Amino acid sequence: MAFQCQRDCFMKEFVTTVVSCCPAEHKQEVNGKKETVKGFNVKLQDTILFPEGGGQPDDHGLIGDVPVIKVTRHGADAVHFVSSSLEVGQEVQLKLDWDRRFDHMQQHSGQHLISALAETMFGFKTTSWELGRQRSNIELDTASVTPAQLQALEEAVNEKIRAHVPVTLQLLALDDPALEKARSRGLPDDLAGPVRIIDIEGIDANMCCGTHVSNLSQLQAIKLLSTEKGKKNKTNLIFLVGNRVLKYAEKCYSTERSLVSLLNALNKEKKILFNLGLLRDLALLIAQNFKSSPQRGNFFTLHKKEGDNEFMNIIANEIGPETLVFLSVGEEKGPGLFLLAGPSDVVSEMGPRALEMLEGKGAGKNGRFQGKANSLARLGEVEAVLQQRCQLLASGEE
Repeated sequence: MAFQCQRDCFMKEFVTTVVSCCPAEHKQEVNGKKETVKGFNVKLQDTILFPEGGGQPDDHGLIGDVPVIKVTRHGADAVHFVSSSLEVGQEVQLKLDWDRRFDHMQQHSGQHLISALAETMFGFKTTSWELGRQRSNIELDTASVTPAQLQALEEAVNEKIRAHVPVTLQLLALDDPALEKARSRGLPDDLAGPVRIIDIEGIDANMCCGTHVSNLSQLQAIKLLSTEKGKKNKTNLIFLVGNRVLKYAEKCYSTERSLVSLLNALNKEKKILFNLGLLRDLALLIAQNFKSSPQRGNFFTLHKKEGDNEFMNIIANEIGPETLVFLSVGEEKGPGLFLLAGPSDVVSEMGPRALEMLEGKGAGKNGRFQGKANSLARLGEVEAVLQQRCQLLASGEE
């Protein structure tokens, strides 16, 4: 059967009847540890609380004034785990945690749209997906997604959002021939019917049990954050939809303001800031921003007036040995420190050249070359030579 939450995804309150209530146990995470909680499994005549499934987590809410801890699907029934017993035959009012539900609707409908256009535009089929607490990911059946493809896909999905495209629900019998036209990654073995089809007009028709928006405009916006190498030669696409995009933008702006304040204060109170470890946080953020960038290559370079060897080593450690990293600190045309890190053979070859160009002293081993530069005036030339070496490495030439 289709639950009321699947027939009307926007219903926030609902009156129904308790069908059964049995003692039960549930394992949940408490302070990072799994603990067994005793309570009751409650079945209702119908429900507006979605049971987890199809990659989507369950809803939260209340039965009367009793909080619902977990909702799962057992065959044709939705089972609500609660801490207090409820009387069988009792009429109860359900109240939905709407903020959580609407967030899940935005992410799930956004996933359908991304998956449909990724396949239409590039032939990338979706093999699985996960709706995470902070960000979600789609597993695409491709070894890689280029930065240009990622940008084109992001532009396309947001164009569809601006086009105000309707999203409709169909309930079809298991033997309905129309099912053959719908996209699907398989149906549950215990599905009794009907089959729900989520139809994004002119874009996609997909078998799905989850909750969805009624128009793509309700998604607000989609941000494709990055891609990561997945299992079995596949690619994971990380994305945000709707309110999560706004929260991400707010967080980025807050981080930017903090960094500006940090750098301003750094000029006045460098020693204090070192002691507070703020430069360490800045180094980690710089490295993480590079790693999450879809445009990242095999070479990273950075010069900062303020910093020390620890600052440079934190960045190099975080980025990893696969990327050639050239970092320097100090006055741009005066003395300073530098670090070259990455593939051992490239570092061994290029470290002495950088040392000579910077008129410095230093040494290296195990993929690291550190030194003191008497003059950073030729810093740009060193970066250009290293960039050229990385391009040769990427093209397979030596």
